Amino acid sequence: MNISSKIAGDESQAAGPDLKIGQKHSPLFAVIRDKLRERILSGEFQPGARLVEDKLSIEMAVSRIPVREALRALAAEGLVTIEPRKGASVSILSEETAYDMVEVRASLEGLNAKLAAQRRNEEAIKKLQLILEEGAAAVERDDMSTCRALNTQFHEHLAQVAGNAVLNELMRSLRDRTALVFAPSNMKRVKENWFDHSQILKAVIAGNGELASLLATQHVDNAARAYIEAREKTHQKANEA
Repeated sequence: MNISSKIAGDESQAAGPDLKIGQKHSPLFAVIRDKLRERILSGEFQPGARLVEDKLSIEMAVSRIPVREALRALAAEGLVTIEPRKGASVSILSEETAYDMVEVRASLEGLNAKLAAQRRNEEAIKKLQLILEEGAAAVERDDMSTCRALNTQFHEHLAQVAGNAVLNELMRSLRDRTALVFAPSNMKRVKENWFDHSQILKAVIAGNGELASLLATQHVDNAARAYIEAREKTHQKANEA
C-alpha cells in the first residue's frame, strides 16, 4: 500500500462520511484533538475563531468532556487560547512573535537535517523518497489535503531519522504555531516546498550534514518570505482600492 492510500484509509477510518467520531472505537480525546488541529492548520478555523464545546460535541457526536480535553491539549501546544468566561478560540499570533518563532525554528530544522544526514540508513531513505514521490503526485493533482499530510510526514520522518526526541518535540510545536500565520501563503508555493524537500533529501542521502542544514534552514526562511510577499501584495491592493 502506498503512503497516499494509507492516508486516505486513515482519514476514512477517522471520519468517514457515514461514521461519526462518537461511534468510533479509537480514543476520542486523541481523535478529536488531531481532527481539530488539522482543521485549524488547514485554515478552516481562522485565528480568533471561537471553538464552542457544545457545537463541536454535537458536530462530532461526542460528549463535551473529550472535546474539552482536546481543546486543553491544543492550548498546551499553543494553537488554542482558553480564557475564563470566554471559552476557547484559535490562537492569534502577532507578526513579531511569528518571526521570532521562525528564527528559532529555522535553526532547529537545520540541526535536525544535519543529524539526519549523519544518522541516515537505507530503510529511512527509501521511506523519505516514497513520501516525496507521493507528494509530487499530489501536487500535480492539486490535492492540497494530501500535500499537507505528506508535508507533515516528511518533516516527522526526517526528525525520526535524526533521532533526537527533544529536538523533534520543539520543532513540532514551532511548526504548528508558525503555520497559523504562514500556512495560507505557503499553500501557494506547494511546488517550491516539494523542490526544497527533494534538495534536503539529496543532501541527507549524500551524508552532507552541512549542506542539509543550510537547505533546511533556507526552507523555513522561504516560507517566511512567501508570507511577507503575500502580505505586501494584500496591503498594496488595499491601498489601490
